[in-house]
Amino acid sequence: MPAKKAFVYILRCADQTFYIGTAKDVAARVAMHNAHKGAKYTRSRLPVRIVYQEGRMSLTKALRREFQLKQLTRAQKQALIRGKLVVKMPR
Repeated sequence: MPAKKAFVYILRCADQTFYIGTAKDVAARVAMHNAHKGAKYTRSRLPVRIVYQEGRMSLTKALRREFQLKQLTRAQKQALIRGKLVVKMPR
């Protein structure tokens, strides 16, 4: 059976905070967030918009990458979004 594929994404919330998540279909997941059916964190910070996305990888790698990106400081996340920071993928 082939491994499930997923994407890692960063959303900018209406209050200018970031939310990082993993999804198989990012557009559908963002629509869920904006329909008050996403993560509890984003429900009070709508609307959200996608500002960064990393391409198809195994679900395991995507979850590791999500954790890795969540450890970055706000400034580092902003640099990553602007393309000014490269963070190597975890093993």
